[in-house]
Amino acid sequence: MSNQKIINIAVIAHVDAGKSTLVDALLQQGGAFRDNQEVAAQIMDSNDQERERGITIYSKNCSIEYKGIKINIVDTPGHADFSSEVERIMKTVDTVILLVDSSEGPMPQTRFVLSKALELKLKPILMINKIDKKDQRAEEVLDEVLELFMELDANDDQMNFPTVYGIAKNGIAQFTMENPSEDLTPLFETIVTQVGSYPTELADNTTRMQVSTLAYDSFIGRLGIGRIFEGKLKEGQTVAISRNDGSVKQGKITKLMVYRGLNRIAVSEAVAGEIVTISGIEDISIGDTICDLNDVRPMEAITIEEPTMSMNFLVNTSPFAGKVGKFVTSRNIRERLEKELEVNVGLKVEPLESSSVEGFKVLGRGELHLSVLIESMRREGFELAISKPEVILHKDPVTGEVLEPMEKVTINVPSEYAGTIINKLNQRKGLMIDMDSDGVRDKVTYNIPLRALIGFRSEFTNDTHGEGIMVRSANGFEPYKGEIESRQNGVMISMANGKTLAYALGNLEERGILFVAPQTEVYEGMIVGQHSRDNDLDVNPTTGKKLTNTRSSGTDDSVKLTPYRKMTLEEALEYIEWDELVEVTPVDLRLRKKWLTLVERKQHRNDQKKVIS
Repeated sequence: MSNQKIINIAVIAHVDAGKSTLVDALLQQGGAFRDNQEVAAQIMDSNDQERERGITIYSKNCSIEYKGIKINIVDTPGHADFSSEVERIMKTVDTVILLVDSSEGPMPQTRFVLSKALELKLKPILMINKIDKKDQRAEEVLDEVLELFMELDANDDQMNFPTVYGIAKNGIAQFTMENPSEDLTPLFETIVTQVGSYPTELADNTTRMQVSTLAYDSFIGRLGIGRIFEGKLKEGQTVAISRNDGSVKQGKITKLMVYRGLNRIAVSEAVAGEIVTISGIEDISIGDTICDLNDVRPMEAITIEEPTMSMNFLVNTSPFAGKVGKFVTSRNIRERLEKELEVNVGLKVEPLESSSVEGFKVLGRGELHLSVLIESMRREGFELAISKPEVILHKDPVTGEVLEPMEKVTINVPSEYAGTIINKLNQRKGLMIDMDSDGVRDKVTYNIPLRALIGFRSEFTNDTHGEGIMVRSANGFEPYKGEIESRQNGVMISMANGKTLAYALGNLEERGILFVAPQTEVYEGMIVGQHSRDNDLDVNPTTGKKLTNTRSSGTDDSVKLTPYRKMTLEEALEYIEWDELVEVTPVDLRLRKKWLTLVERKQHRNDQKKVIS
């Protein structure tokens, strides 16, 4: 293996551009599977939530061989909330394949992932995917990508990027639109041509490897994954670990593994250029540098963009607390969050300062980033209560001015709905950057405060009848834009404990939208529906029909209810206000007021939401 040429590549793109599908095709044609082996689609998306949501959440490694050259591939997430997964692996690769849809062109997240590659002086390979689409416009998309490179201050060498065209789902890549191909050979050849040999003299230097990803194995413990930049690593070698805080300690590599196809295989030695997995160092962390004992040269720290949103993870204090969950205490929650911090570098956790509630303030890159963690905890048997998402404000170090995170939002909607959406974005302090229309659909780009988009996605879906497309990406910080109108409707709050009855719910339907079905267990302070007006309404959803011994025509018909609104975790987090919580258990999601009784709510009626400073 020491004489084998090694190339490390990452596949980067906006969500749904076809990254995982392309990796499937690369693995298939790179000999990672037997000829008769059955392979699931998007095989790299092995996590349950990745399968269910249809997105990549975690960066993952695999390898293939082409003409005797080993190609390590890193599959990366495309969603903006998981961009920390992209940031930390960029230093481990020699080049990136930038995948762009032949119809959509470069999207907001494309800009972010490309900027990270250009900053590290990588020279990308552009692949314009899905050229079989009826509305493909590959040549225009190429021009748009060129403009994007110029906007991101790419150097002359980077601007001279190679381009291939392809259909990832069919495993096809071609050098031009006019010359069809039968496989991915043009892409393989481009990769080999693009990346020169890793300098062989670096293998003779003293060891330097930086950990970019962590994993866990139930048999051998914590694993560190990263690239060997110089020298060699051997199984059983005693090394120096230069920590992120500047300290240095000794450790021993008990097992050394490399990727072959989708599997990790044990090896006795690996050389510069290889991506390896090591075990034996229990407290290894992302960014740590593995060095020779007699030559400690720490590498530059892996920098990750700061979190933009926070939620409070609280101990569940509802009347139903502990009925179905296995882990319900603050100690359980703290241990789980500490475990998550070891592998999730985009996350931060702070203890709550308030002595009246038990819990933690968790900071992440967005609602989806945090909701994936909540869903994982829920499936593991945790019970907790989650507060309304809040953006993280900053102060200008020079002027002291309060700054808030902004988002660049691109919406594509049928023309008849564009006016409604534009009006709502304007009300939310958004500033229109660009607008384009082909007479059928309008494409509008806005710069808008991140907090203005909390709760907007469900409105957007309803207003566009499900036909609108909205994509978002971080767009820096700007001065605080002032107050923004939140939810327009109040809620219906249960004032009784018990099971809901169809008779009571039938009467409540006239007042708004129900969130519960008949025979649902409820408690005082639990939210059972949305009020049609802007005030909260205390109701009794457990009231039954009074029984008499007299029958009358037309009064004994069965109650027919409109289907109730069942929220997903993300929808529930977007929906709640500052005085409400989402109660998360392994079985149920419930909305509730922070203060359950009417007396408590009256006492806190004049409380105002605290702005993070």
